[in-house]
Amino acid sequence: MKTPNYHDFYQTAFLPIGANDLVSLKDTDAYIPESNSTHWLIAVEGVQLPQPRIYYHWKVSIYPAANDGDFNWKKPYYYSENMEQMDHAITLASSLAASCKKDELSSAALLEKIS
Repeated sequence: MKTPNYHDFYQTAFLPIGANDLVSLKDTDAYIPESNSTHWLIAVEGVQLPQPRIYYHWKVSIYPAANDGDFNWKKPYYYSENMEQMDHAITLASSLAASCKKDELSSAALLEKIS
């Protein structure tokens, strides 16, 4: 795992990229041809708020990853808005994982961004 957010990075799924989603991925800044991305790595990440008391909001991030799990944390395919409750982020991550399994992540991520 290569992310600066070591303490609050929770991988929730590691799923193969389907043919339709691969076509969509290739049209984004997240696509790096030499990285040999074959999987989606879905994670819930804590975002520490700038205040004296340690307090987090949560977001869901999706990264293209190689078969061995290597990914570039600087180039997510998708990331959600911050959420106050971790449970909401986990629910969204599960929903996006289900879309990955159907090779419909690109459609689901677009709908999530719009809503």
